[in-house]
Amino acid sequence: MEDILFDIIIVGGGLVGNSLALALQHSGLKIALIEANTRKQFAESTAGDRALALSAGTASALQRLHVWSGVAEKATPITDIHVSDRGHFGKTRLSALNEQVDALGYVINARDIENHVMELVENSDCRVICPARIVGLASDAECVHVSIRNNQESICLRAKLLVGADGGNSSVRRLLDIPLESNDYNQTALVTTVKTGIPHRNMAYERFTESGPLAFLPVGKNHCAVVWTRRNADAENLMAVSEEDFCAELQSCFGYRLGQLTITAPRRAFPVSLIRSRRMQVGRALIIGNAAHQLHPVAGQGFNLGLRDVIELADRLLQQHDKAGDVGELKFLDGYVRTRQQDHNRTITFTDTLVRMFSTDAVVIAAARNIGLAVFDRLPLAKKILSHHAMGLAQSAINQNKR
Repeated sequence: MEDILFDIIIVGGGLVGNSLALALQHSGLKIALIEANTRKQFAESTAGDRALALSAGTASALQRLHVWSGVAEKATPITDIHVSDRGHFGKTRLSALNEQVDALGYVINARDIENHVMELVENSDCRVICPARIVGLASDAECVHVSIRNNQESICLRAKLLVGADGGNSSVRRLLDIPLESNDYNQTALVTTVKTGIPHRNMAYERFTESGPLAFLPVGKNHCAVVWTRRNADAENLMAVSEEDFCAELQSCFGYRLGQLTITAPRRAFPVSLIRSRRMQVGRALIIGNAAHQLHPVAGQGFNLGLRDVIELADRLLQQHDKAGDVGELKFLDGYVRTRQQDHNRTITFTDTLVRMFSTDAVVIAAARNIGLAVFDRLPLAKKILSHHAMGLAQSAINQNKR
């Protein structure tokens, strides 16, 4: 039984946990990262095949972490976003040119960025313990005590702070006995990739239908990652039909703006719900990223919100360390939680409102949302706020317009 003292223990070696480790490297803080899956298991996971929508704010944060330069050439920029409502007149278009930026966001294969971030962490001053699972934790006045299983060995670690970044099925959250608030949308996200008959010209499409939103995200020159949200029963039927019938239904729903569509990747289905932890902090332990919040994919904000958790936490930890403060002090952690809850509330409300407004064909709501889209398309200030939501910069836009 080994007893090792760290400043910070991070549980979870996915994008969020690894990004936090990179943000804290060379700081003088003694960091350990615990991950349950081996590199081989990551490589074989189908989750790595998913397309990630990165906001412009996220790309800037990754650049700050010295990650972006290693993956930028594999990312497809989104220069325009076309938002429409199937069967109705309302639509709006967001443009990077109007916002005077190179791109509103980017699309990248999850495996490309995950592999690069893992390599950077493995070559950092962070101690990576893998494969290992956390089996117990407890906080006292001085530190948090963590029990892990590393292969067949039991190890006891201590730290000033433990950060749970271990995803939607978080072991840290379970061990802290943090309850969840859950809202089941009765929807399933169908994910695939299509080749388009007409080049997408770096435009992303968000089309709302009565059964849920349909997103086309540009990949390369003439492919799009598809996230098609349908009611559970509809999704089950679509997963059961042939690829040709699936593609025909998708074509009917999206239309022919991008010409004839051809399926080029396996179909996968994921249940969709809004899940949020009732607390982010217990004693000297925090949870961040998907361990604390899981959003509907309609606005593509999941990882973007998680990375904002990372950047805010890293900045505060570095400041606390520079003044020789306790990185696990309860007052310090409480300040972080209050700040992040504001962003969580804003982003979750925005996403949830989109789902509820655009997943019904009730006449009054349909009329209201189409008028709203038409108004957004004609009011520069409204489009700017919507564009900043898409770019992950919503709060800065709001603050600027209050001045």
